[in-house]
Amino acid sequence: MTETDARGAATGTGDRSRPRAVLPALCATQITSWGIVFYAFPVLNPQITEDTGWSTGATTAAFSLALLVSAFAGIRVGRIIDHRGPRTVMTAGSVLGVLSILIVAAAPNLPLFFTGWVLAGFAMAATFYQPAFAAITRWWAPDHVRALTIVTLAGGLASTFFAPLTAALADHLSWRMTYTVLAAVLAAVTIPAHALALRAPWPSAPSPSTAHAGQSAKTAARSRPFRMLAVALTLSAFTVSAAVVALVPLLLERGYSTSEAAWTLGLGGAGQTLGRTLYAAIARRTEVTARTTTLIALGGLTTAALALVPGPYALLIALSIVAGMVRGNLTLLQATAITDRWGTTHYGRLSGLLAAPTTTASALAPFAGAALAIPLGGYPQLFGALAAVSVLASVAALGATTRSAAPDR
Repeated sequence: MTETDARGAATGTGDRSRPRAVLPALCATQITSWGIVFYAFPVLNPQITEDTGWSTGATTAAFSLALLVSAFAGIRVGRIIDHRGPRTVMTAGSVLGVLSILIVAAAPNLPLFFTGWVLAGFAMAATFYQPAFAAITRWWAPDHVRALTIVTLAGGLASTFFAPLTAALADHLSWRMTYTVLAAVLAAVTIPAHALALRAPWPSAPSPSTAHAGQSAKTAARSRPFRMLAVALTLSAFTVSAAVVALVPLLLERGYSTSEAAWTLGLGGAGQTLGRTLYAAIARRTEVTARTTTLIALGGLTTAALALVPGPYALLIALSIVAGMVRGNLTLLQATAITDRWGTTHYGRLSGLLAAPTTTASALAPFAGAALAIPLGGYPQLFGALAAVSVLASVAALGATTRSAAPDR
């Protein structure tokens, strides 16, 4: 296949042996995987602790452990996808995701509950954004930003759809049965979609451009810009993850119902989708360091607003939507951070290395947030502290400038 043919196939034209179902399939699986494996937990956790007597700290620690496992497993996943493609990894991850949710649903004690979430961590590493981004970046380059935007637009609907759905199911079913129903949905959508739609021939890695010639993945990963970028995105990920999981208890503490809190969380997901429609235009008009610094700072600003504004409910909805818009852009910012600075040649490996600390921070954030809320005096004070962390992250982002930000073509 010629280079022109390969690019045509990547963008849905040219080689018709490349299935056109890849993009819609990944849209469907990102909505479902994030909605069930991630967003159902903040909605169900109050019912889990009330029913079982387990502490909020313990159940949140199990969820955080899943994210921690995902962080380190993601490094290996990135390398595998670089060499072999996404189909086997993402299909196996879907199967494991279903099994893990069923174990969580059936767990009679905390050790088995933790076991289920550990397995969920491996499933997250194999099915969430990082493997999907690696697949899209290789298949769609150099037009990958458009395809990434489409997938993240869909993924942003995960909380919008599944948070209220989970709350509605929990109103009529136990949390265990709710998780069981959701596991069936996860199996029906993600396993066949990954197995059948990701059968496209896996293109060879592109050669580095002149700007990146001679620079290995190891060299890039050891550079100061990479380290500073990792610090900035890690601190930002900590604040975003803690704020998302703590939003429901923040509203409950302020006297709102579980349903109202779930809708606030869900509409924040709609904000993510709206925000991601703006990213391509933002990227065209801004330099990469300024874009990174500004978006992280805006994340801190919206977090501070949620800390300071107790109501009315409509205003909290609006703030959640705006915060979601910023989160949506931050997702695409991380998805394109490697290609904007180091090109596409080693995307899977470098993306996995970058995702390891950011996902670790996301893993620790829910537990840390729940643990810190009490000594800080409540969830509004927690959100204020998270806003301060975002300020540090935006300062660190200033040091993530490389000599060349032109991606490989």
